[in-house]
Amino acid sequence: MSQPDQEREGEPLKLRERAYASFTERLLAREIRPGQFVTQRELVAMTGLPLGAIRELIPRLEAEGLIKTVPQRGMQVAHVDLNLIRNAFQFRLFLETQATALYARNAGDAEIAGQRARHEAIVRRAEAGEEGETLIEDAEEVDRLLHESIIDHLDNEIVSQAFRVTWLKIRLIRQYETRIHNSIVVPVMRDHLKIIAAIETRDGERAAAAMAEHIGNARNRAMTY
Repeated sequence: MSQPDQEREGEPLKLRERAYASFTERLLAREIRPGQFVTQRELVAMTGLPLGAIRELIPRLEAEGLIKTVPQRGMQVAHVDLNLIRNAFQFRLFLETQATALYARNAGDAEIAGQRARHEAIVRRAEAGEEGETLIEDAEEVDRLLHESIIDHLDNEIVSQAFRVTWLKIRLIRQYETRIHNSIVVPVMRDHLKIIAAIETRDGERAAAAMAEHIGNARNRAMTY
C-alpha cells in the first residue's frame, strides 16, 4: 500500500479517535450530562468534528454503554444510577483483584517504590493542611496511575481497554456522587498504601484482598451519596 493510501486510511481513524476523546472530555467537563438527550448534529456542534466522524462514533459509545438509543426520542447519555454503580464496581472487583495478585508477583521494585513515594507525598500534603482543587487533581492522578499500572502490567489490550471504559464510568460516578474530595483523600491514599505494602512483600493473595477492600470502600461511598 502506498503512503498516500495509508494516510487516507489513517485520517478517518484519527477523526474517530478525536471524536471519542472530545465526547468523553465534554462528558467529564459536564458539558454533556448523564441522562441528557443529544442528536448527532448537536455532537457535531459540540466537538467541531464532521458528521461522518460522529456517525462512526455512535456504535462505539453504544457498545461501551455510554449512550443508548431511545425509540422516538433519540440518543441518551448513560445515567449515573445505582445500577451503573453496582455494575462498574463489580467489574472492577473481578478484574482488579486478580490483576493485583499478578502485579504483586511480577512488578519491578523501582516501579513499586515509585507508587509508594507518590502516595506518601499526597498524604503529607493533605496532613499538612493543604486543600483545594490542586490536591484533589493530584490525588486523582496518583489514584489512576496505580490502578492503570496494575491493569496494564497484564499486557492485554482487551483488558486495558475494558478497564479504561469502566474507569470513565467511575469518574462519572465520582463527579456526580463521590468525587475524591479533601475529606477522603487521606483514607483513599491509605487504602492504596495497604495494597502497596502487600505488593512489596510479593504476597499476591494479601494484595488482592487489600484491593478488594479498597474497591468495597469506594463502592460503599458511592452507594450512600
